[in-house]
Amino acid sequence: MGGFSSNEQEEKYRKRGEEMIQRVIKNPGPVANLAVKIKQDLPHYYLSEADNIILCGKIDWLEYLPDSDSVHIIDFKTSQREESDDSLQLPIYHLLVTNTQQREVSRASYWYLALNDELSEKALPDLNQAHEQVLQIAKRIKLQRQLNVFKCPEGENGCKYCRSLEKVIRSEAEKVGVSQYNQDIYVVPWEGKKESEIL
Repeated sequence: MGGFSSNEQEEKYRKRGEEMIQRVIKNPGPVANLAVKIKQDLPHYYLSEADNIILCGKIDWLEYLPDSDSVHIIDFKTSQREESDDSLQLPIYHLLVTNTQQREVSRASYWYLALNDELSEKALPDLNQAHEQVLQIAKRIKLQRQLNVFKCPEGENGCKYCRSLEKVIRSEAEKVGVSQYNQDIYVVPWEGKKESEIL
């Protein structure tokens, strides 16, 4: 549904995609092993029933580890940049997987498909710390929504996560469809974007 500024750009990304697929074909690693499927279409649970906050998200891959009857969270990365150590992604995934299926989580890894044949294993976040950290942020988001006051932590100029959404609000983006979750999908002009912001 759109997303490329030219045929040349689309071809570049197609080739990158093919290279990543070939990497997995040659080095299947965990995708050749047993896997666990969470039964929910969109895994979710109450992060806080008292606050009516539900945490939800999709996990790329759960490798089943038969020796320990546990699971290994794997997130596939197509970016050419490594995930920041302070990212909330693994804490959120650890909470989700722990609370939406029965097996213990014993490992977590990123697989940088554009960079490496092997997985990059990460330390599992502490569940209690992850819960408190994510809940604090969720409560802040809930309050901002209730008050309809959204102050960007980066200040007046906003951050890279807000800029595309601000273009949608200013009618500088083209609506190209609706997602399976009934979310509007827009294409934002590529002008002025750095390659690192796109990947």
